[in-house]
Amino acid sequence: MDLTVVAYVVYLLISVALTIWVARTLSRNGRIFIASVLRGDEKLADAVNHLLVVGFYLVNLGFVALYLKAADSVEDARGLFEALSVKLGVVLLVLGFMHLGNVWVLNKIRRRGVMEREQVPPVGPQGWTSQAGRGTGPWDAPAPGPAGA
Repeated sequence: MDLTVVAYVVYLLISVALTIWVARTLSRNGRIFIASVLRGDEKLADAVNHLLVVGFYLVNLGFVALYLKAADSVEDARGLFEALSVKLGVVLLVLGFMHLGNVWVLNKIRRRGVMEREQVPPVGPQGWTSQAGRGTGPWDAPAPGPAGA
């Protein structure tokens, strides 16, 4: 059997297995983070998590398929390992950048949600204080009440 074909088979097996492992790990461990970003909405977190996993599979498996073709034919065992190391190294880098990109986007969404929550007061205003005939600001002592009260 041609060593180039062996390199293709080994590359596909390892790349697909790595993609599946990373996607499952991100899905399982990222669900809590997504639920936090989405303010505890579990159904929405599950849906977003599933959509992210599907997108992750499509992008990474598409890249693995496009990157399959070898530039040179593999002549010996050394060439086989060199070709596999380059191809698998690039796949691992793409998987890592995809993961970091997902975390970065989700963190930006979470930060925006935190900022929106901090801008809304916990209790709405209940009225205005009267300033007529009093001192210079809202922090002045209250006026004395009527005698005997």
